[in-house]
Amino acid sequence: MSVITRDEAQLRAQFLDVHRYTVELDLTTGEETFDSRTVIRFTARTAGDTFVELKPAELRSVTLDGQPLDPESLHEDRLPLRGLAAGEHELRIDTAMPYSHTGEGMHRFTDPTDGETYVYTQMFLDDIQRVFPAFDQPDLKAVFELTVTAPEGWTVLANGITEHLGEGRWRAAPTPLISTYLVAVAAGPWHSVRTEHRGLPFGLHCRRSLAAHLDADTDELFEVTRACFDRYHEKFEEPYPFDSYDQAFVPEFNAGAMENPGLVTFRDEFVFRSAVTDTERQTRAMVIAHEMAHMWFGDLVTLRWWDDIWLNESFAEYMGYQTTAEATRFTDTWIDFGVARKAWGYDADQRPSTHPVAPDQVDDSASALLNFDGISYAKGASALRQLVAWLGEKDFLAGINIHFKRHRFANATLADFIDSLAAATERDVHAWAEAWLRTTGVDTLTPVIESADGTCALTVDRAGSRPHRVTAGLYDRDLTDEGGLTLRERIGLDVPQSAPQPIGKRPALLVLNDGDLTYAKIRFDAESFETLRTGLSGLPDPLTRAVVWNALRDAVRDGELAPAAYLETARAHLPLETDLALVQGVLAFASGHVADRYLKPEDRPAALATLGSLCRDLLRRTEDGDNPGLRLLAVRHFIDVAAHPDTIAAWLADGTVPGGPELDPELRWRILGRLAVLGAVDEDAIAAELDRDPSAAGQEGAATCRAALPDPEAKRAAWEAMFATDSLSNYLFTATARGFWQPEQADLVREYIPRYYEDAVAVAARRGPAIAAAAGRWAFPHHAVDAENLALGEACLREADLNVALRRKLVDELDDLSRALRVRGE
Repeated sequence: MSVITRDEAQLRAQFLDVHRYTVELDLTTGEETFDSRTVIRFTARTAGDTFVELKPAELRSVTLDGQPLDPESLHEDRLPLRGLAAGEHELRIDTAMPYSHTGEGMHRFTDPTDGETYVYTQMFLDDIQRVFPAFDQPDLKAVFELTVTAPEGWTVLANGITEHLGEGRWRAAPTPLISTYLVAVAAGPWHSVRTEHRGLPFGLHCRRSLAAHLDADTDELFEVTRACFDRYHEKFEEPYPFDSYDQAFVPEFNAGAMENPGLVTFRDEFVFRSAVTDTERQTRAMVIAHEMAHMWFGDLVTLRWWDDIWLNESFAEYMGYQTTAEATRFTDTWIDFGVARKAWGYDADQRPSTHPVAPDQVDDSASALLNFDGISYAKGASALRQLVAWLGEKDFLAGINIHFKRHRFANATLADFIDSLAAATERDVHAWAEAWLRTTGVDTLTPVIESADGTCALTVDRAGSRPHRVTAGLYDRDLTDEGGLTLRERIGLDVPQSAPQPIGKRPALLVLNDGDLTYAKIRFDAESFETLRTGLSGLPDPLTRAVVWNALRDAVRDGELAPAAYLETARAHLPLETDLALVQGVLAFASGHVADRYLKPEDRPAALATLGSLCRDLLRRTEDGDNPGLRLLAVRHFIDVAAHPDTIAAWLADGTVPGGPELDPELRWRILGRLAVLGAVDEDAIAAELDRDPSAAGQEGAATCRAALPDPEAKRAAWEAMFATDSLSNYLFTATARGFWQPEQADLVREYIPRYYEDAVAVAARRGPAIAAAAGRWAFPHHAVDAENLALGEACLREADLNVALRRKLVDELDDLSRALRVRGE
């Protein structure tokens, strides 16, 4: 497999204008391949050579301007086009293309519930080559005309409105000028719900087996979609640039969603078949808003090359959270961003693989794919939130609208965007961009409070280099509420400061970055930290509490706060917490990081007991049924940390938690998975549950449970399925990997740790980037926090010929492992 380099892309963009792709896809030719016939019309500006990319199962014929080319000239996914004269050309290519089962190219899925088959494309970042040949780089935009032949009874969706021509043939309206990676097709016997808004057809689509669950949420999904659509038209002068807006929830999708113009694809876990919290509904709404923002940021105006992916993702991330908060009932999205999403950015930015939000140069497409991470999303969105705080929203939106007007249906760079902002403000946005977008790492802000004559002054000590506009929150003890805190005032500060900031009498608690408008780790002075020990849950604003919990999380990871002290704080304050996103974020870190990795094995049972007791408190608090979301979170985490099977086994047998909720499929599989870890179920119980729930999610649940069984034969079978047979789809691979390694089974799986590094390298090489990433993330032996595992991983990085996606995951996982060892003091 070859990748295109930045230099090659620049040369080809100078050489070619690509006008139109006319593509005919035939999805009726069998289960392994589909037919793909493509005509590309383009102009060569001068005489010379170039190439087109494709990854066929069979290349049947190629003609250039009516003359046949040798199919054998295809080498490493490139078909050379030599001796082109200056002027217009027509390239015709007839291929059979392989279906994918890893979420890349044209993914094919047969629903185990009803036997129906669905296919959909994921062309990002360079996977259009798996569907039809293309000059595959973002700055060679073209018009795409697609015709699809599908089995009778199927519906075909595409970027433009589709028309059924009869006999299974569908024609999509030609697209405007778009980039190759944005072309989309989804075909199958979809369950569809349609409406119209502002003269445009809107649609929701899912597998038939999920129809009832989609129908139950149709009103909410359309309400969010319409609200965001209208809000973007208030913000942006450029109207929505495509002819329709379909949202398809598709199976085994690798990402959260993909911003294909006019046909956004989402992972179909967003069609909720089991109970969810309001925070999870909020997340779905934010993803809808995020992908819709891409219609402007990314689709209308597209990056020129992948070093500017932040122009897509950071903007969509910022706009997704901001617009959800402004336009929907989910007004507290920035709390979830602060406690969950932002931590993703902080973690990524402290690893060896960190990179600037806007790197100077990304050398090739394989390297670019690695940068779709917590930096390009969460850090970039945080930087934009800081930019808005510094610049003002009016000038920010004015600059955006200048940018859209200048580059509509074209491509742009960081320099272009900064120039557009500069046209709307007197502030030095070029200097801001250099400080925020071209640098790496996380600044740390620490308050220094000096007292004289009964009054205090605040100086912020900055470890780092970026300018920050922050708010310092001053809190006093509430004399009418024991443990409560009241906000005295919030003070705006520019860091670095020109002079100390007077703050009057010393507050009981000072919180830097109150409001969470900048991207920085914060620390507390000694008196403030002591106040937090007893008063954290008494802070009146959940966003302030999110800032504090993030600071405590950072302190644990940096070795400045003992993991046990974090657990004690959670035990004391989380039972009083009202915000679901905070409860979820704190419990996830406490169990997945503190209990599983940062504490030594001998201390883990006590940590699980503490978390179990905390969850019992939450269950008692929610017995009246007033907060079903909080109760659901408590039930889930109680299951996850159960050290003994009796209670959760009784729940499973009864089909309900006493006092509710009744066990839906997600909770039943969750309990069965934990019972498998504890050795309290067997294969017969798993098979019986799969008979009860034969859905795709049930298949994944069964795979996790089987891999989690504390049995040598079960471990061997799971390992073979992941690394030897190549039979697992991307989702079943991940499900199996999630069950395999368990802290309770360290001795049983010890022999597999050295095997992991050899077998992961091999499967990544065979199966490509999606499985490589899954092998690096989910199949990594996270539980083995020891020097031997670290040494094995470091040797693999030095000595093995690694797929780039696997290498990046291993670098990150080994750095996290090294950090866990430091936290343990080992």
